[in-house]
Amino acid sequence: MAVAARMRAADMIGTSLQGLRIVLVEPSHPGNIGAAARAMKVMGLRHLVLINPRFFPDPEATALASGAEDILDAARVCADLDTALQGCHKVYGTSARDRRIQWPSSNAREAAGNILADLGNGDCALLFGRERTGLTNAELDRCQVLVHIPTAEEYHSLNLGQAVQVLAYELHIAALMTLPQLAAPPEEQSAPVEDMEGFYGHLQHVLRRSGFLQELRATRMMRRLRRLFDRARPSRNEVNILRGILTEIERWAAKVDRKDQDSL
Repeated sequence: MAVAARMRAADMIGTSLQGLRIVLVEPSHPGNIGAAARAMKVMGLRHLVLINPRFFPDPEATALASGAEDILDAARVCADLDTALQGCHKVYGTSARDRRIQWPSSNAREAAGNILADLGNGDCALLFGRERTGLTNAELDRCQVLVHIPTAEEYHSLNLGQAVQVLAYELHIAALMTLPQLAAPPEEQSAPVEDMEGFYGHLQHVLRRSGFLQELRATRMMRRLRRLFDRARPSRNEVNILRGILTEIERWAAKVDRKDQDSL
C-alpha cells in the first residue's frame, strides 16, 4: 500500500512539473551536465535543454548521470537562447549577483512555489549560467524573475550540478505540498481486554514454570509487566504472536524435561 501511494505521488509530482525546462547555458564541463540530469530525475524533473554545450554527448556526462541516462538522451540541444525559450511564458534565471536595476527576485524556496503556480498557465524555463561567469546581463534581461540560493556569508560558491540539485529539491517539495493528503493505512486496533487477560495468564504460567517468577514477587512483577504491555498497546495479531512464542517455549521445556527423565 505504501509503495503504491508513493508511486501515485511521484506520478502527480511529475505531472505538475512537466512543463518546466531546466536550461543550462553553455555548460563547459560534461560532468556537470550528467550531475544536473541526475539531480533532475530524482526530483521528478524531465526536460533538460542545453545551449551550446562544449562537450555533449560525452562519457563523463553519462557516468555522472548515474541512472539518469534517459534525461540525457531526451535532452534538447539548442544553438541560442531564443530557441531554448520558445513557447515559454515565464522565465526564471539563477544569479548570485545583485543588479543595479531593481529586478524581481526571490530565494530558491520562494521561487519554487511561484514556478509551480506559473506552470498552471503554461511552460516555464529555469536558466542556469556558465560555470565560471553565470548568465550575462543580456541573458538576465530575458528573465522575468531572478533566483538566488542563500549561502553562508564566508563562501558563496556552488557548482552547476549542486545549484540544479537545490532548485530541483525545492521544486519537488513545493509540488509535494500541493498534493492531496494520501490516506494513511488504518492502525491496527489494540487487543481487547479478554485477549490481554489470556496473554497475562499464559505469561504468568510460563514465567512460573521457568523459575523466573518467584512467589514473593509474583504480584509486583506481573503488575509491572501489565504496565509494560499496556503502554505498548499490542494488537490482537501481536498478542497471538507473543502467545505463540510462549507456546514454543513450553514445548521446548517439555522436550528438555523428557530428555532429563530418559537420562536418569
